[in-house]
Amino acid sequence: MKKNALFSLIALAFLWAVWIIAYFIVRNDYLLPSFWDTFSAMGQLFQSAAFWRAFSSTLLRTLWAFLASLVLGAGLALIANLRTWVRAFLSPIISVLRTVPTMAIILVLLLWTNAAVAPIIVAAVVLLPAFYAATLASLDEVTARYGELARSFKVSSARRAFKMYLPLAAPTVLAQAGSIFSMGLKVTISGEVLAQTFRSLGGLMQEAQIYVQMPRLLALSILAVVLGFVLEGACFLAYKLLVRWRT
Repeated sequence: MKKNALFSLIALAFLWAVWIIAYFIVRNDYLLPSFWDTFSAMGQLFQSAAFWRAFSSTLLRTLWAFLASLVLGAGLALIANLRTWVRAFLSPIISVLRTVPTMAIILVLLLWTNAAVAPIIVAAVVLLPAFYAATLASLDEVTARYGELARSFKVSSARRAFKMYLPLAAPTVLAQAGSIFSMGLKVTISGEVLAQTFRSLGGLMQEAQIYVQMPRLLALSILAVVLGFVLEGACFLAYKLLVRWRT
């Protein structure tokens, strides 16, 4: 663990050095702002109430999309695991959801909903195939190990699903939830930019781009990356706590 942390710090130092070198090579604040200007803009954001409202709104949208895709993806995966015809029926639908362009979904959703709701739906649509695939793979593994045993004792499908399969599959799914959560944040912010969502990180980024406030734009981007790491870390901690509780 300490060795991994050391390599992570080295990677961050490397990226910081690349940034400093690139700035002195480019010498154009409109293309690449300096390190100090960017973190000065970040300090100003921290002092702004508008930033914290946008931050909390984006985080809440991401959370809603994450939970919706988790419940729907896990539920569909559970049914597909128990019924082969459901798996065959869902297979092309999940493939379409996995490949459809995000921008196309947002443009259609803006006709049906509003700029505050569209990023939530598009993020949920993007995350759904990931949760479905992760849960189905985990359930298939559990079924291969314990399915025959459960059937030999004539355990009902509902009892197998909720008392056996889902609890056993949960740690594996939770181990992948962090990367899915951070991807949901990225998709949500992208949706906010395209939908021009008021009171959002995506909206602040678009505003900074329109007024050519490059240090502010880069500061917002860095904060979004940091938030993604925090979300991944929270899921990883939950995974560790679940594994420790079960053992």
